[in-house]
Amino acid sequence: MADQLPAVIATNEAQTEVATEQGLVHAEPELFGMAPFQIVALAMLVLILIMFWKRVPAMIVGGIDTRIAAIKQQLDEAMALRVEAEQLRADYAAKIAGAEKDAEAMLANARTEADDILAKAEADAKAMVTRRERMATDKIAAAEREAIASVRNRAVTAATAASRKLIAEKHGEDADRALADKVIAGL
Repeated sequence: MADQLPAVIATNEAQTEVATEQGLVHAEPELFGMAPFQIVALAMLVLILIMFWKRVPAMIVGGIDTRIAAIKQQLDEAMALRVEAEQLRADYAAKIAGAEKDAEAMLANARTEADDILAKAEADAKAMVTRRERMATDKIAAAEREAIASVRNRAVTAATAASRKLIAEKHGEDADRALADKVIAGL
């Protein structure tokens, strides 16, 4: 390769001289084998890269920071919603517990009322049976009294009729006067 380098340089110098002798082409300066427009393009590329080197990371970092802030805000909202949901869950759990206690109290109250109604019904039934027994006893006693009174009335009627008959047969006016005088004298 070292042998080829002097030959390439000699070829380039020969071409430059040929072009100069003919007067057709002017030899352009080169830097590291690049033409001037390539050097300018390379310099602009380096400048743009330096500008991007300074700005692009800042823009990327700014975009990432913006995204981080948005995510943090969403996380804060999610945490607030979670706290609110837990509070609602606790409220509803308390309401459910209260409702269960109310239901138990209502059930106990209903059982107590049912027991009271049953006891009252039993007491009323006993009172009604007692009252009906007493009414039946009273009816029986009234019937007995009526029967006794009827028997007495018949007995009195029969006795009266018999005494009239006896008195009419055995007593006359004379016996009535003597009896009346006796009664008057006893007074």
